Amino acid sequence: MFEHMTEEQAKQEILTAVTEYCDRFHNQKKPFEPGDRINYASRVYDHEEMCNLVDSALEFWLTSGRYTREFEQAFAKYLGVKYCSLVNSGSSANLNAFMALTSPLLGERQVKPGDEMITVAAGFPTTVTPAIQYGVVPVFIDVMIPQYNMDVTQLEAALSEKTKVVMAAHTLGNPFDLKEVKAFCEKHNLWLIEDNCDALGTVYTIDGEERLTGTIGDIGTSSFYPPHHMTMGEGGAVYTNNPLLHKCIRSFRDWGRDCICASGQDNLCGHRFDRQYGELPLGYDHKYVYSHFGYNLKATDMQAAIGCAQIRKFPTFVEKRRHNFDRLRAALAGTEDKLILPEACACSRPSWFGFLITCKEGVDRKKVVSYIEGYGVQTRMLFAGNLTKHPCFDQMRASGTGYRVIGNLAVTDRIMNDTFWVGVYPGMTDEMIDYMAQVIRAAVEDGFWENNN
Repeated sequence: MFEHMTEEQAKQEILTAVTEYCDRFHNQKKPFEPGDRINYASRVYDHEEMCNLVDSALEFWLTSGRYTREFEQAFAKYLGVKYCSLVNSGSSANLNAFMALTSPLLGERQVKPGDEMITVAAGFPTTVTPAIQYGVVPVFIDVMIPQYNMDVTQLEAALSEKTKVVMAAHTLGNPFDLKEVKAFCEKHNLWLIEDNCDALGTVYTIDGEERLTGTIGDIGTSSFYPPHHMTMGEGGAVYTNNPLLHKCIRSFRDWGRDCICASGQDNLCGHRFDRQYGELPLGYDHKYVYSHFGYNLKATDMQAAIGCAQIRKFPTFVEKRRHNFDRLRAALAGTEDKLILPEACACSRPSWFGFLITCKEGVDRKKVVSYIEGYGVQTRMLFAGNLTKHPCFDQMRASGTGYRVIGNLAVTDRIMNDTFWVGVYPGMTDEMIDYMAQVIRAAVEDGFWENNN
């Protein structure tokens, strides 16, 4: 088949076939009909992603390479930050971001075991896991409904002489009060990590300037897991404007090494064999000098190849999410006697990941969710609900050590018991949004409870 072709001609022949295959077998979607399953999230892609993936596979570099560099540059440009590091998942991004703060290079601001991190329990566990595993004590403050983000009035109560960092997620695209949180961190010389995994594309106005979330704190993180705002299957990113933090991030991501050479590169610094490090022999190979106890958190170039196609589409994804959210909220007007509908944080234009709903007193979430799921609409809880109630906290809860709680987390418990959410991903049509609204309204309409109690 390829005997009379150059390598480039053969590759183009393959990619043309891939385009035709994708258009024929992946992007032929039947019109929505009431009762069809509506997932809370799904991938949105076309032949560009698939061709990039195959192109990377044909190159067979496998680890990070040219697509990784292209993605890191494009993503940093989109965010408006100086430095971006691609990693293999959003959870790894949080690990990488947190561990960067444990570097001795940070001097007095180095985070050490026994220090404290202010966060929330109403969220995803991997925002908190790195701190616990390193021996840093999470201090949980409550959240607010209908924004579902941290109650900033509790920040001062959570502060102690051991506090070093605030790390929390922007909930389903809705940012926490960055103005107050950033001012608090600056006042007390604390690090701020924005877990931006569910909020990529959210705009927040601070000091009169519109900024993307994830770029206002010291470090931001993103996830590219399939349900998220954009995808590369598995993948994540860590980003910052601070060159020292970037150095720490790259080192912890790349085995803890001191060397900054890219994969396949040697002697970028020009001093590979002529310097002294630690108590190693003079001239020990710099490629194998380790300044941190790090990991291998790199993504593959095949993942990055998909991301390079996704980032070009991404602004349209954000606008479609906003459109879907607004349409669903308008369609649920009049249900406020039964349901609490979500509200955007002040000074923000969220890139919504989902549509959060809290059942009011007398409305049983379990029955509402069961009804909605029964009509084909997929639902999700707000992740852990209250993380401190989970089995992973059993030993700490029994011993009374390892974490602190400010107040009684009453609103967090309310979310655990009464809150759920549905999707607004960009692949949803207006017909799907309208059907979801119809089903949700039916679940709480007058007479439903009398007939189902």
